[in-house]
Amino acid sequence: MSYKNNGDTPISAKKFMEELRRYQKGSVSRRHFLGVTGLGLATAAMAKAMPELAGIGKAHAAANIGDRVSIATWPNYYDPANYEAFTTATGADVQISVFGSNEEMLAKLQAGGTGWDVFVPTNYTISTYVELDLIQPLDLSRLANFDEKHYIKRFIEPGTVNGKVYAVPKNWGTTGFVLNRKKVKTDPTTWKAFWDLTKTDASGRVIVHDYQLTTIGNALKYFGYSFNSVDPKELADAEKLLLEAKPHLFAITSDYQPAMRANDAWMSIAWTGDGLQLHRDIPEIDYVLGKEGGELWSDFYAIPKEAPHVDAAYAFIDYLIDPKINAREVAAHGYPVPDNRTTALLPKEMTEDPIMYPAQELLDALEFGAAVTLTDPLRAEVMARFKAA
Repeated sequence: MSYKNNGDTPISAKKFMEELRRYQKGSVSRRHFLGVTGLGLATAAMAKAMPELAGIGKAHAAANIGDRVSIATWPNYYDPANYEAFTTATGADVQISVFGSNEEMLAKLQAGGTGWDVFVPTNYTISTYVELDLIQPLDLSRLANFDEKHYIKRFIEPGTVNGKVYAVPKNWGTTGFVLNRKKVKTDPTTWKAFWDLTKTDASGRVIVHDYQLTTIGNALKYFGYSFNSVDPKELADAEKLLLEAKPHLFAITSDYQPAMRANDAWMSIAWTGDGLQLHRDIPEIDYVLGKEGGELWSDFYAIPKEAPHVDAAYAFIDYLIDPKINAREVAAHGYPVPDNRTTALLPKEMTEDPIMYPAQELLDALEFGAAVTLTDPLRAEVMARFKAA
């Protein structure tokens, strides 16, 4: 068997598999892979002729939803191929903004003029967006792929405020830490060990999030306090620990994969999907949930109050929650979903992966983020002083 590239030059099956492995490892871009193998033209042609192959209903493909849709989301949190297929089938270019914290997202929406049509808020923030009139209730009749009965209840409830649905679930996950076992010779299983290693054997090689909820929250866990604490004394203890750790950090960033992949960093606070992606590509990198607890979270798709392309927003969300498309998303980013239809489409190696689905005793110790932490002035001040130190 042979394949033809964009220059109509046949390539062998062996060459095709070599290029596929290079793409899977991240050594080449998707554009390079599609161009060399010739799959780009074939995919585009099929998606245009048969939009249902891209997971887009004929109504959406035929409707005039405009020439763009803008989404604000988290790092490493989507499959570019799905976004490209949506553009090919609808003509709406997907514009992506990546952010590292819910505080950043809130500040940008309050400032106005984001141009976002869709954004991805975390469970504990949605009630605040409603109170501040920054989010619009959803017309579920425009989301044909949303069927509440297929979703895990605990991960869907935060999207409803005062009886109105403002957001539909995207993914859920945990917040733990990743470590490179070739570099870190001990076996940390707690947040206390994480912070102690930061100040000793892993000095200069540790990343923490640019996000007060997780960075302060997991500093609080060092002392056995609640992840969501706003108690002044407990926050003072967490701040003291953070300031002690600050000179030993490699970076404060929520986009930590590049440094971990390059061996510049050996440990980082991390989310489920990043842990899975890193471990899948570099087996010596493990993902650990601190035994003291930490965060359990769920993220949602929502439409800002001032979204400029509402028709495109509904079409894009409906496309992304289609179980077939959602399964492709999960295969790419490694975050579990609360939609049982999607989970049923996933391979066994994913549904049985302990990073995606941790042991129950580890899950039992986790907390959902609390709404008060998003706007609490003491936590904001602690984070500001920590970053400025």
